[in-house]
Amino acid sequence: MAEVICLCNGVWDEDLREYLDAHPIASIEELREQASICNKCLQCEDLVASEIYAARMRRQNVVGPT
Repeated sequence: MAEVICLCNGVWDEDLREYLDAHPIASIEELREQASICNKCLQCEDLVASEIYAARMRRQNVVGPT
């Protein structure tokens, strides 16, 4: 079941994970610039930062073809 990450912008955790998996975002500032989904209320900053970190770890763990 999806959970709301950001109430101000209606961002759901599953949508954010999908976006982060498809785009190599390295920081919340970069997410703000590229996705325009953050109005800097900072209420969800910790959750979003942890999702960015998790996506970065998932990208690092992906093994390409040899």
